[in-house]
Amino acid sequence: MPYRSTAAVLEMKERVCALHAELLRWGLVTWTSGNVSGRVPGTDLIVIKPSGVSYDDLTPELMVVTDLEGKVLEGDLAPSSDAESHNEVYQRMPEVGGVVHTHSPYATAWAARAEPIPCVLTAMADEFGGEIPLGPFALIGSDAIGKGIVETLRGHRSPAVIMQNHGVFTIGKDPKAAVKAAVMAEDVARTVHISRQLGEPVPIPQADIDRLYDRYQNVYGQQPAPKEQ
Repeated sequence: MPYRSTAAVLEMKERVCALHAELLRWGLVTWTSGNVSGRVPGTDLIVIKPSGVSYDDLTPELMVVTDLEGKVLEGDLAPSSDAESHNEVYQRMPEVGGVVHTHSPYATAWAARAEPIPCVLTAMADEFGGEIPLGPFALIGSDAIGKGIVETLRGHRSPAVIMQNHGVFTIGKDPKAAVKAAVMAEDVARTVHISRQLGEPVPIPQADIDRLYDRYQNVYGQQPAPKEQ
């Protein structure tokens, strides 16, 4: 069936475009680095930032729509150079609705050390359910990065992975959730780095991590009111 744009595609283009401003606002990207993508709900259509375009120049109309194989279906510009990695995640993790990539400084510093970020903060237990894991080194320009992301995050509670010598990738149920994970990953990476300047951080026992994660995921925030009998 030939591709036809829909209201859902237009909405996702607007959402993905707007979320790039959040990467700037939280200091996660420089120049044209970094990207956000989103899966159009109920489809195999992916909306992603065009390659090498300044954040100031981004508009919904410039967003690129591809299929899961990376074929451009809508847009006059080439998709992000990380599109293949994003597509690999969407293909192999159908529950994922958003992917973000940044080179945020503190989290990427851990990637340069080839070291996962240990779970030494309750905020990490809440958001990531444990450490932020380290993914393997992989050269840009192949599907190796995407495969490394999937292999690291599949079966892991963390929505973030730091890829060795590269940067951060995060996933979420939608693009906003993936952006939140990227923001929180940089925040805890910075705090744990600072703590290590003072001494050795104290890890949280696994049982307490499990309790904190369960509370944050299932109790924290506004819960739906119980239905009247």
